[in-house]
Amino acid sequence: QVQLMESGGGLVQAGGSLRLSCAASGRTFSSGAMGWFRQAPGKVREFVAAILSGGSTYYADSVKGRFTISRDNAKNTMYLQMNSLKPEDTAVYYCAADGRLVQYAGSYNYWGQGTQVTVSS
Repeated sequence: QVQLMESGGGLVQAGGSLRLSCAASGRTFSSGAMGWFRQAPGKVREFVAAILSGGSTYYADSVKGRFTISRDNAKNTMYLQMNSLKPEDTAVYYCAADGRLVQYAGSYNYWGQGTQVTVSS
């Protein structure tokens, strides 16, 4: 059974940092994209960042320069380092795996349960 487990969310003040982790179990993801999406209350789920097996990375314009996505294939884990956090970054963050179109949530086959990130002003 494939599972994705996020951790690292929490409450932080504006300007602070958090690092999210996504640990995969049940299979290794040697192809396809792994990504982070987020969903704020009353809003649709939106793309945040993605990384391909070869290391290419993609970011939403709203987080470019502040967030960094990475993966440790040996640990089957993906990370999202979030710096200079803003109140508008507040959302539930989801990790996803085995995606075909990096920015399209519907193309990912596996999802975690999500972790809450709250940024206070």
